[in-house]
Amino acid sequence: MTRGFLLLSAVLWPGLALAQIFPSSYSVKGVSANDVLNIRAEPSATADIMDEIGPYSLNIEVLNLSPDGRWGRVGLPEGNGWVSMAFLDLIEPDDRYIVQRPLSCMGTEPFWSVSLYPRGAEYNSPDTGAVPMTVTHEAVAPEGFFVQLEEGPTLNRNLVITREACSDGMSDRAFGFATRMFTEAPDGNSALQGCCTLDHR
Repeated sequence: MTRGFLLLSAVLWPGLALAQIFPSSYSVKGVSANDVLNIRAEPSATADIMDEIGPYSLNIEVLNLSPDGRWGRVGLPEGNGWVSMAFLDLIEPDDRYIVQRPLSCMGTEPFWSVSLYPRGAEYNSPDTGAVPMTVTHEAVAPEGFFVQLEEGPTLNRNLVITREACSDGMSDRAFGFATRMFTEAPDGNSALQGCCTLDHR
């Protein structure tokens, strides 16, 4: 009976099922205005402090939980750390049929990035700088996202983003999304790969 209830709950209340999917985006709660949320080296209140998060911060990406569920693993510029889940609130997507924003994907060799914001998108590389793009189609699955972007009438980029472990190849930071980007352009097509994150601190 319990098993049946859980299955029914996941169907009737998709938000409950979504809350169990990682990576997910969170906001800080219960931290005083003059205090910070510590990022620790291990999932323990006695572990070394690696960094901190401000009291009103949004879009904190949690990659996964510690075995006891009390700590969440987050990204740092050169690695990962752990924060107490007691001070984080899940940010539910406004629309479960569109890709959650903000979202950034990036790759190396060559360096590139695609960022989706609540009001627009852009492609960035050392050769082009920041170039505005238009999202022409997007789709969501439990395993990830699909995004089509247009840069003028003759250049298109298609991203398949999946929930899986990813490394940028340059740092010790672990990512929770991997992506493949196929570009159709007048001067030649290309297929690149990279990692993505919901974290926009």
